[in-house]
Amino acid sequence: MKIGVRLHDLGTSTPEEMAKRAKEIGFDGVQLVINKAISNETGLPGTLTKEKAISIGKAFNDEGLGIFMLGAYFNPVHSDKNKVALFIDKFKEHLTYCNDFGCSYVGSETGSFNDDKWTYHPNNRTPEAIAEVKRIFGELAECAKENASNIALEGAFGHCCFEPKCLNDVVRAIDNGHVYVTVDMYNYLAISNYEKQREIFDECVELFNDKIVIFHIKDFIVDGDSLKQVAIGKGIMDFDYMLPIIKKNFPNAYLIFEGSKPCDMQDSYDFITKKLKEG
Repeated sequence: MKIGVRLHDLGTSTPEEMAKRAKEIGFDGVQLVINKAISNETGLPGTLTKEKAISIGKAFNDEGLGIFMLGAYFNPVHSDKNKVALFIDKFKEHLTYCNDFGCSYVGSETGSFNDDKWTYHPNNRTPEAIAEVKRIFGELAECAKENASNIALEGAFGHCCFEPKCLNDVVRAIDNGHVYVTVDMYNYLAISNYEKQREIFDECVELFNDKIVIFHIKDFIVDGDSLKQVAIGKGIMDFDYMLPIIKKNFPNAYLIFEGSKPCDMQDSYDFITKKLKEG
């Protein structure tokens, strides 16, 4: 299996320098959020070109790394509709040049009515919220098809697609052969359901099945009345249960570390690679 890292968790620099940082740890590729990982880049509409995409992709390819996903995360139900329109254009531009990066997927979560906080709001769990998510990502799915690229959608407990079956409803409604899924188990968990992580994981596997192209790898502990992300291998995420299933059923999916600290990255990488060998 190929293991990647959300690149800006290693800092910000030139494409060449960032590729070296990821390679030194042992990663096979990266999840690239251009404005957060590459110096002097905003990733906003009008800033990408075919030549720039090819150049950035080459910097990683020269180190033997792939760009597994372009992160163009935005909130489709934000109250500022000008901001939504801007980021739809950004997402479309990423889809347009996706293949020039040597990449297949552009990713986003499904947003929240809490705007920039991206946290639970009662309106998230309404038919109207899901209808808007379907409308916007349905439009983006058509753009993906036109450019022979793909969308990778991700659910989260506090967002509009707050559980696997909700995200599955969206994906199946808009699927045109260019809509896929990122499974982030930590995102689906809360203090109310973390003890059911195996059940939730099994639901993801059953519902999304061959739509899964990425698994975000995180770990956590219970901290009072909330969950807290910790270094991979230092928490209670049930990797012993999940990784063998992933290895058996999704051998071509990318495992991408997200939210790891640089000081923990090597130990976390060694932990996951050991677990995969054991499984």
